[in-house]
Amino acid sequence: MKFTADKMAELNLLLQFDIRSSATGIKVHQDATDEIQAAVGRLFDKGLCTQPDGGYLTDEGIEVAEHADKVLRVLSSEIA
Repeated sequence: MKFTADKMAELNLLLQFDIRSSATGIKVHQDATDEIQAAVGRLFDKGLCTQPDGGYLTDEGIEVAEHADKVLRVLSSEIA
């Protein structure tokens, strides 16, 4: 199984949330690309954020976003 373009959009959107603060949310505006609007809708449908246009991460959303952040940090690290 590979990351599809839809899954990459969802992962990138999860990384927009501040995982250090559950009191910080995001709002995807109507002028955002169709790809981003669809991604946030899918995150909401999966129960990872509280509103269809973003809102706050749910407890599961925070956990998934933390994993996404870790994957990105590992893949971005320099090999000595």
